[in-house]
Amino acid sequence: MVRIQSYSKLIKATVIIGDTLLCGIIFELFCFFLAGTHWEKILSAPKAQIILTLLLCYVLCSMKRSVILYKRKVYAYQIVTLVFLNVFYFAVLSGAILAIGQYMDVWSYFFLGYIIVLFVCIVSFRLLLRFFIKNSRLKGNNLHSVVLVGSTENNLQLYYELTAQPWSGYKVVGYFDYQPNPAFPEECTYLGKPQEVVGFLKKRTYIRSLFCCLSSEHKDVIVPMINYCENNLVHFYSVPDVHNYLQNQMYLNMVGTVPYLSLRQEPLNQLGNKALKRGFDIVFSLVFLCTLFPIIYVVVAIVTWCTMPGPVFFKQKRNGLNDKEFYCYKFRSMKVNSDADRMQATKGDARVTRWGSILRKTNLDETPQFVNVLLGDMSIVGPRPHMLKHTEEYSQLINKYMVRHFVKPGITGWSQVSGFRGETKQLSDMENRIKNDIWYIEHWSFGLDVYIIYKTVANIVHGEKNAY
Repeated sequence: MVRIQSYSKLIKATVIIGDTLLCGIIFELFCFFLAGTHWEKILSAPKAQIILTLLLCYVLCSMKRSVILYKRKVYAYQIVTLVFLNVFYFAVLSGAILAIGQYMDVWSYFFLGYIIVLFVCIVSFRLLLRFFIKNSRLKGNNLHSVVLVGSTENNLQLYYELTAQPWSGYKVVGYFDYQPNPAFPEECTYLGKPQEVVGFLKKRTYIRSLFCCLSSEHKDVIVPMINYCENNLVHFYSVPDVHNYLQNQMYLNMVGTVPYLSLRQEPLNQLGNKALKRGFDIVFSLVFLCTLFPIIYVVVAIVTWCTMPGPVFFKQKRNGLNDKEFYCYKFRSMKVNSDADRMQATKGDARVTRWGSILRKTNLDETPQFVNVLLGDMSIVGPRPHMLKHTEEYSQLINKYMVRHFVKPGITGWSQVSGFRGETKQLSDMENRIKNDIWYIEHWSFGLDVYIIYKTVANIVHGEKNAY
């Protein structure tokens, strides 16, 4: 799964960076070839200032639309349409800014020619990149393995949609049903009865998606499948009808002409949202690490060395995006002890020193995690990462617990500012925390992140009863 996602991230980043570079390079070439002509006189501001404005405008316009190039079922006309919209809004936005700022004459043939050439170049760049992606998938790279459950006409049509173009990179492992269906081609292997799906998936962790078209009368078989997928990072998609066994809201998606329903909306799956969040994380963490953190570190280090023997920093393995393990850094707030990796801090915990209690109440013990944010293991806002032992235990006790690992963990999160910070005395405490984490994943917005950061700071100033 990590390898598949790395391919998608590389493609997305290449498209955005490539488009933006073309935006600046083409303008530079226009200026170069038209130097010394009357067209040069239409520029009223320094060329570098104009290029920077164009780059910023293009990034803003492109972030509003998904980069569809990395999707497995994408056609040339869709790419051309998307580029046309990007360039059109870019022309309007940049033209307005350049005209209002009197940077250049945007009603000239110079600017019109630049926009037309930019459109042609970006289309050519994306189609060329699509060609290389298709060839890579034809060679067996970046395959996405799926299984089908049920052999109705919908799933049969879905099979052909997934496999009609080998360059889409889908690999249908086979299908489950109560008996083999002769209508299915031999290439689509019959894998067994639906009751055997969970056991099959447990032995084949490379399978990342499951499409189910069983009728609602089989809900006793379908629900365990959903629960397994939700708790083991397998995406479950239902090919209707699902109303009799799943009551929560569903979201319609399409593969070719075949509709399927996903369990939730995930705004952070969109490249623009992901880029915005990551960009904010990098800028915010860099500013903090280069300004306040050195001062905090000196003070914490001196007091720690004077009050409790041992290292200043404490690191612990925790579960992050897609259940990937990483070392989470903190300022040490406890005496060195053998229970750190299995026991939560409790109220009046003898392991927490007086200085450690101050660090915890002010959240200063969490500040080294800005290094984790910069490294890409964490985000500033997201579900709090749990120690490995707790993930192992709670994933067996709480349904949909693993859904929280579809996004990066955070230094602070919606659960923490909603009253579910600190010790979980009862199972219901953790269940409420997980519900809030999933709500955050489904309702993410940049404004929500800013609000959570504000609430975190406000809680530090006012004090929290659960901060111990």
